[in-house]
Amino acid sequence: MTPDRFENDALIGSILEGFSLKTEKASTYSPLALAYIGDNVYELVNRTVAVRKANRQVQKLHKECSARARAVTQAKLIAAIEADLTEEELAVYTRGRNAEVNTKAKNSTLAEYHHATGLEALIGYLYLDGQYERLVELIKTGWERINV
Repeated sequence: MTPDRFENDALIGSILEGFSLKTEKASTYSPLALAYIGDNVYELVNRTVAVRKANRQVQKLHKECSARARAVTQAKLIAAIEADLTEEELAVYTRGRNAEVNTKAKNSTLAEYHHATGLEALIGYLYLDGQYERLVELIKTGWERINV
C-alpha cells in the first residue's frame, strides 16, 4: 500500500498521523510481527461481527468469539481458503506458518498452532498493506466454509 492510500483511511490514517509514524511496506515486517498484529486484527473483526449481529450479554459474545478465535478453528479456516490465496498471500502465510515459535495454544496441536500463526501473519500483512476488503473477504469465506 502506498503512503497516500492511508490518508483516505480514517483509523490507520489517524494512528499514523497521531503518533507521527512512518509508513513501512508490510513485507518488511517479520512473520511473527505480522502475526502479532494479525491476531489483534482478527479479534477486532471477530468481535465487531459478534457485537453488530446482536446486542447480547457479554458472556454470550465471549462464547461466540472464543469459538472462532481458537487455533484449531483458525487452522481449519486457513485450510478452507488456502486454494483461494494469491501467490503473494500464500508466501506470507507460509512464512508465518514456518516461523519458529516457542509456545503453543491451549487445546491445539503444534501443527494447528503453526497454521493459525500463518493465518495471523497473513491477516497482519493484509492489514498493514491496507488490503481491508481482501482481509474481510478471506475471513468471511473461511468462516462460511467451516460453518462458524
